[in-house]
Amino acid sequence: MEFTQGKQSVILKDAYANLKQFASFLNVKVPEQYTDQNVIIDLIGYSDLDLDGLLLFLPLSDAHRGAAHSLVIINASIDYDLIPDELIVVPTLQEAEDIIEMEEIERDLGF
Repeated sequence: MEFTQGKQSVILKDAYANLKQFASFLNVKVPEQYTDQNVIIDLIGYSDLDLDGLLLFLPLSDAHRGAAHSLVIINASIDYDLIPDELIVVPTLQEAEDIIEMEEIERDLGF
């Protein structure tokens, strides 16, 4: 896993191109190490990402968002009409950062 600390979040990227292993790893690592941070999961390199692959991240997203932190996935190849409302998927890093900024504002305002 590669990680980059951003201004309002940590960006996590798979270094080994194994989606199932990466999702399993994050299900353990994020609650241990990134509990108090917003998380961006960079899946830009997965040009063949399908709904089944994306759903591997649903339990992590539910748990992290339930703890009042943002979790956004970056991928430009998936059909956005297939994505469940419980997941936030955007095509670029800038859009992921924008989503996190908006959610931070909403949390500050009590929404």
